[in-house]
Amino acid sequence: MLEELRIENFAIIDRLELNFAPGFNVITGETGAGKSIIIDAVELLLGGKADSGMVRAGAEKAMIEGVFGLNSLVTALVQPILEREDLLEDASADYVTLTREIRSNGRSTARVNGITTNLDILKEVGAVLVDVHGQSEHLSLLNSRSHIDLLDRYADLMEMRLAVASVVERINGIRREIGHLLDDEAALKRRAEQLRHEVEEIEAAALKPGEDKDLLTERTRMANSEQLATLTGEALALLYGDDSGDGQMAAVDQLMQVGVLMQKLLNIDPKLKDDYELAESLGAQAEELSLNLRRYADTVEYNPERLDEVEERLELINKLRRRYGTTIELILEYAEKSRNELNGIEHSEERLTELREEEDKLLRHIGELGGKISRVRRMFGQKLGERIVKELADLRMERAQFEVSVTQQEKADGCFVNGQRLAFDGTGIDNVEFLMTANPGEPLRPLAQVASGGETARIMLALKRVLTQADQTPTLIFDEIDQGIGGRVGSVVGEKLWSLSLNHQVLVVTHLAQLASYGDRHYRVSKLIEGNRTRTQVIAMEDTARVNELVEMLGTQGESGVLSAQDILAQAQQYKKKHHTM
Repeated sequence: MLEELRIENFAIIDRLELNFAPGFNVITGETGAGKSIIIDAVELLLGGKADSGMVRAGAEKAMIEGVFGLNSLVTALVQPILEREDLLEDASADYVTLTREIRSNGRSTARVNGITTNLDILKEVGAVLVDVHGQSEHLSLLNSRSHIDLLDRYADLMEMRLAVASVVERINGIRREIGHLLDDEAALKRRAEQLRHEVEEIEAAALKPGEDKDLLTERTRMANSEQLATLTGEALALLYGDDSGDGQMAAVDQLMQVGVLMQKLLNIDPKLKDDYELAESLGAQAEELSLNLRRYADTVEYNPERLDEVEERLELINKLRRRYGTTIELILEYAEKSRNELNGIEHSEERLTELREEEDKLLRHIGELGGKISRVRRMFGQKLGERIVKELADLRMERAQFEVSVTQQEKADGCFVNGQRLAFDGTGIDNVEFLMTANPGEPLRPLAQVASGGETARIMLALKRVLTQADQTPTLIFDEIDQGIGGRVGSVVGEKLWSLSLNHQVLVVTHLAQLASYGDRHYRVSKLIEGNRTRTQVIAMEDTARVNELVEMLGTQGESGVLSAQDILAQAQQYKKKHHTM
């Protein structure tokens, strides 16, 4: 539950610290004092949209922080999120702290247990801890698109809906692919021709990885064949001598002669053994070098025809590079991808048959799942309608009738259900709408056509009463739930909200004294003006102060007002005492 709430520099609140109790907490005060601002702060703490206008004038930033106590059930839901996001540092197993900051430039920061996180995680954690019911929900109740979610929540169908949504997502993907194959056959033919030309061009080249490097080396050698022959000849002349007749001994002969001299030296001085071996090695290596150069000289030739072939091959490779990839490996990879795509297009008819068979199978599966969900919706829709009628009767709408309409719509390409083709979406095959009439003899109509403001609030309360009794969210907040409800019904609303607090912490902003009298803890919000600045303060009301607050809310004066306030408090206490032990 929400145990502590700290608000700084938010709207007209400069600094506020609240300690909430278990059970039923009511918040009252004059209009404009800041009651709903406190609820706005909580919604922001839970991940609501922030803007710079929320920061108190003159302040750099606003801060809202809430400390939530956890029971074993809520811990089991929150702990996996905290572990997954590594948000357990310095965290107690019994508490979780949420923090939200909004700066004057509009930027905001979210933290869980003091660790900065993104807004989606804050929302995910907050959704487990608190459920806020504000005026916007009264309006959403009039939107029939929200009715299916309310019914499915009551019938515990959300997991089955996920299964349907998964199959619907698959069939939508299949239908998109079918449409792609059918919609533009001419474009596919053009694409196939292009792919076929590209694949044939690459295959005709018969490329081999690395051959471009070998060709470049060969081209360089042939282009410089004359110089290579000259240099080789000069090197051989030095090694073996030439026919110049100058009497100079060849290098190989000279090294051999050095070897003979070293042999003689070695015979005299054994210490020259290493030098002798070195001389022998130099002579042998010079002989080997000369043999290698002779063989190389035999390979060096000027072949203009081969040079042209190499140039043409390199030009072909460069042309393919410009079109398909910067390396031969990338060109071959492009060809493989193109072959696969071409194969898919050339076998599109086969693929189309496969897709249609899969589509038919999934349509039958959706029909099976949708039919099961529909039967559960009808059964629980009847129960929901009966319970809401009972709740409305308690709220002085004894003659109201309420019904949950569950209908389907035929569609030519819909799923198969009992020999019919029915429209479907991610929620299944049903259209769900809440119908009502407040007066006998009048036909049932959509809520938006028949419900007044006060009736809408009471229907919302009835729904929340029915739905939240099965809800595990520990803290429920109701902002202006009594909008449009008079004092005669206020005590009944108080009874019902207090009964919710037996299994939840309930916070309610109200202007009705009869409702406020049921609070286990009562807070009064007031507006103070200090130094030409307005600020909000909240005081816990007890005993005489609480009676005086109820007197003001009743709009009565004098002793009769005090007696009236004491009377409604006594009635509330009597009701709570009686029903707390039941």
